[in-house]
Parts: sequence; structure tokens; C-alpha cells
Amino acid sequence: MRFQSLLALAATSALLLPLSATAGKLPANYQATCVTQAQAQQKTMSKADAERHCSCAGNVLEKEFSDAQIKDLDSSDGVDADTMKRAQEKIAAACKPKN
Repeated sequence: MRFQSLLALAATSALLLPLSATAGKLPANYQATCVTQAQAQQKTMSKADAERHCSCAGNVLEKEFSDAQIKDLDSSDGVDADTMKRAQEKIAAACKPKN
């Protein structure tokens, strides 16, 4: 998978979070929404690969971000650039596709 594709998936994963303290909670529909959007962005991605990536990304987000940060990542009134960058970097580092 190209680096650009990985960044796109990381951004998608970070933006899919609707919902304060580290160990935040993802919304109930995170996994299904993430898989759908990942496959829409990466037409060649299998459902199994999308599920693996979204599960990994969700684990990273829950472990590294507070509820408030997770909620901000899905905000429709603008996302904090530093929080988004940190989320993308952490997801990209932890969820590299297996070749």
C-alpha cells in the first residue's frame, strides 16, 4: 500500500470519531462506518483489510486520546490541527499494512 493511501486511511479513521482523560471511548458505529469509508476511499482494499485497519486505528484512538479529543476529531465545526496530526501519525505508525 502506498504511503499516501496509508495517510488517507489514517485521516479517515481519525475523522470518523463522533464523541474527555486518556482512554477515550469510540462511538458504537465507529467500526462499521470506518470500514465503509476506508473501502470507498481505497477501491482495491478488501473488507478484511479495512476491518483490520479500522480495528487497529480504533485501538490507538481509544488508548491515546481522551473522549474530548475523540469528539473533536469528528467535530463538524473544525478539527484541532494538532490533534488531527497526532492521530494520523500514531495510526500510521501502529497500523502499517502487512505486505
